[in-house]
Amino acid sequence: MFDRDRLLSAALIVFGVTFCLLYPMSMVWPSGWAWHEGAPASNDYFMMIVGIYATLGIFLLRAARRPAAHASLIWFTIWSSVVHAAIMGVQAWGQPMQHGHLIGDVPALLLVAIVLGGLMIRNRARVTAAT
Repeated sequence: MFDRDRLLSAALIVFGVTFCLLYPMSMVWPSGWAWHEGAPASNDYFMMIVGIYATLGIFLLRAARRPAAHASLIWFTIWSSVVHAAIMGVQAWGQPMQHGHLIGDVPALLLVAIVLGGLMIRNRARVTAAT
């Protein structure tokens, strides 16, 4: 059986690194990761999003050491990913030029929420059962 804390830590590391790599990912596949036209650095909005996600990524990496001590950050990541994916999904669906997001960052954000949410719920159930 997997140690759930280690699995959660590993997921936090993977997603933390991924969030830190948003800019390079947008260079490789702009239609799936960047909501803009032209070079990623030429869009102020996109660069703000890159900064926010890079910061969140660094904090997720820090949280990987002791996930239980950073539960609120992890839950913020889960719910903000769901909200971001929902809004982006609706907007991408309505704009044919943005359909790449429906197979890029929308499912990626939902994956973050599902994986981290599932691991947090399992960890919480384990802690509750042990007390």
